[in-house]
Amino acid sequence: MSLNDTPRSDRLHIGIFGRRNAGKSSLLNAFTGRKAAIVSETAGTTTDPVYKSMEIHGLGPCVLIDTAGFDDEGPMGELRVRGTEEALKKTDAALVVIALDALRSLTDEELSAALAEERNWLVRLVEKRTPALIVLNKADTVPAAENGDTLKELAARVADALDMQGGGVNPVAPVPISAATGRGMDALRDALARLVPENWNARSITGGMASDGDLVLLVMPQDIQAPQGRLILPQVQTIRDLLDRKCLIMSVTTDRLDAALDTLVRPPKLIITDSQVFGEVYAKKPAGSRLTSFSVLMAGYKGDIDAFAEGARALGRLGPDSRVLIAEACAHAPLPEDIGRVKIPRLLRNRFGEKLHIEWVRGTDFPENLNGYDLVIHCGACMFNRTYMLGRQEHAAAQGVPMTNYGVALAWLAGILDRIDLK
Repeated sequence: MSLNDTPRSDRLHIGIFGRRNAGKSSLLNAFTGRKAAIVSETAGTTTDPVYKSMEIHGLGPCVLIDTAGFDDEGPMGELRVRGTEEALKKTDAALVVIALDALRSLTDEELSAALAEERNWLVRLVEKRTPALIVLNKADTVPAAENGDTLKELAARVADALDMQGGGVNPVAPVPISAATGRGMDALRDALARLVPENWNARSITGGMASDGDLVLLVMPQDIQAPQGRLILPQVQTIRDLLDRKCLIMSVTTDRLDAALDTLVRPPKLIITDSQVFGEVYAKKPAGSRLTSFSVLMAGYKGDIDAFAEGARALGRLGPDSRVLIAEACAHAPLPEDIGRVKIPRLLRNRFGEKLHIEWVRGTDFPENLNGYDLVIHCGACMFNRTYMLGRQEHAAAQGVPMTNYGVALAWLAGILDRIDLK
């Protein structure tokens, strides 16, 4: 898998935030070298967030997110701001864009008041532990000297007004640019590379479960849910991860598991299965082999696996009147025997009664208020980045609602959660 093949959910997500007409879309176009977003003098041109994938020297594969102005107004403006808020949840690193043309003639007191909203957003980024960089756009509108206010001095005044040092905001010097002329793009790329930790995405899907020379057996049922002619993303990513580790890989369908084990001179070091056949594979697993599932691996790759495992314990506290929310990351059309729509609900109702109340959400439609739910069961989140998934877990934890994952829940329902490998 080349950098260009890296799934968008695994790329560094760089959110571009600021007021209307600060030049966010122009910055995106200048940064990518193409017209990826519509630019207009009309405030509020950007409605839904625009996602643009690219590679940035020093950072690798990234996704730039152009958002609507956080100062948008009116009924439609409120909807646009909600989209910006949703983009914030996915952001690994942020660019906060400030237009200089409206700030040059302000006193220090006026400047502080004018940047109150930007300061609030910077504080939110700090609270989320998201690296943030101040981008001072329209630097071409600041003369070399005007009443003693050079560009360098104005940048320093903006930094002071934002209280970047005392307020706990990442103390990286603001970067002056001109999205209109392309000035400052190299400096912006360099500043971003310094801002983001080198190991921001150093996680491995299989972690320490397998290493060089280990034999890994993959059990992959090709049922009606398997896409014709290809493998699902978690399987592809896991195989690539194992190849990078120089593992020996053998892949079989569930009905060929016995034959595969019989052909092996030694048992596999690790067996990775589809969670739906956890019980069947566990019953045939050689004593010396470790066992996990693609969904469990994705749970640890995308989120906090220990929190998911703890959340699964809440299954033991469910009753016939309990409420369960099943969250799916992708908005696929459900098929017969769909794992989230059919199989897991059937297993739950067989265990806890037909009156068990189950609801579903898809994509980014996740409730702000989780009160009333006894458990959230989330898919593997292969379509989400880790920042977004961790945010959902923290959101549920803050409201005291346990959350688990498809694979972890299925292991608990099969009675083998304490006997499989989570990490």
